[in-house]
Amino acid sequence: MSPLVVAGFTAVTCLGRGVEPLWRALVERRSGLARCAFEDVALGTYIGEVDGLARLPVRDDLAAYDCRNNRLAELALGQDGFLDAVLAARERFGPARVAVVVGTSTSGIMQTERAYQRLDAATGRLPPIHYAETQNTWSLGGFVRRYLGLAGPAHVVSTACSSSAKVFGAAARLLEHGLADAAVVGGCDSLCLTTLYGFGSLELLSDRPCRPFDPERNGISIGEGAGFALLVRRPAGRGETVLAGVGESCDAYHMSTPHPEGLGATLAMQRALAAGGLAPEAVGYVNLHGTATRSNDAAEGNAVAKLFGAAAPCSATKGTTGHLLGAAGIVEAIIAVLALRREWLPGTANSAAVDPACACRVLLDGQRAAPRYVLSNSFGFGGNNCSLIFGRA
Repeated sequence: MSPLVVAGFTAVTCLGRGVEPLWRALVERRSGLARCAFEDVALGTYIGEVDGLARLPVRDDLAAYDCRNNRLAELALGQDGFLDAVLAARERFGPARVAVVVGTSTSGIMQTERAYQRLDAATGRLPPIHYAETQNTWSLGGFVRRYLGLAGPAHVVSTACSSSAKVFGAAARLLEHGLADAAVVGGCDSLCLTTLYGFGSLELLSDRPCRPFDPERNGISIGEGAGFALLVRRPAGRGETVLAGVGESCDAYHMSTPHPEGLGATLAMQRALAAGGLAPEAVGYVNLHGTATRSNDAAEGNAVAKLFGAAAPCSATKGTTGHLLGAAGIVEAIIAVLALRREWLPGTANSAAVDPACACRVLLDGQRAAPRYVLSNSFGFGGNNCSLIFGRA
């Protein structure tokens, strides 16, 4: 694939608004996770909740789209100068030449949850709800497109935890085939009862802040967040960040458990390298999917070690942000880009040691380094895998 310029990016997580609070926490190896006090959930777990969403309704002309998920998306779009970058692209190329490809897992399902809480017991009727603009997975794509005033190709990817990583591949195909000149990519997932109780029923929630790759790890910590990036089809200037390779696979081994040998993960990473015309040794850092479940970390760690060797530096950042589900791909891609630009490899928050059963080299503490290329992994339920490679031009 031809490299695409990453012309801007933004993120909001439980650490705060914009990329700077997130980056400070990563450098300080600090977690934003806190004991769950969301709604009336009583699961004894830790979560990464974004503060203040209840006080931030969406723009008046988009009131039908008002839900926690879209509030979170709007909050992210307004950070890090990202809106100005998109408006400049819209002015340069025209609204019809800027695509929108975004990912989400549960979208605005909390609006429907709240509607059922207000169900009329006598009639069984739900109160009025804007289903198409809130819970429907297209909600996020429609909201972002209208918020930014764009008219190019647009669609939403929903492949669980790889959703907002796979958007890079979908957007790259649109740009390579000349259907657009630029693309807003990203994703958003917000906390909801379905997610919290669903993962609780699978016995995958940790009773303390998650500890990726730690020998004592016992499950995930769910977070919420949003992130967006602007991809532009043009020659890269010296020092600019480019999307160098995208690799996708679907191993379909099990609905909620990865292949124990990491076959799908390996294939996604190999395809990303092939797309960028790169050898494994060219990659100087791997941002691991690293959910802190027993099976995921072991499978991914072994796959990474077999492909990149046991000395390649890696880390998992979900101990800082929580597992952002459909937003994990974009936020961790941004973390990988920040590591590339700022020449610092994040450590792995909350983890005290590395499980010997996970063969890759997991950094507990951050370290200085100047990689030319970095890779970010995102693996979803059902074996929907995606690996992204970013490089410095």
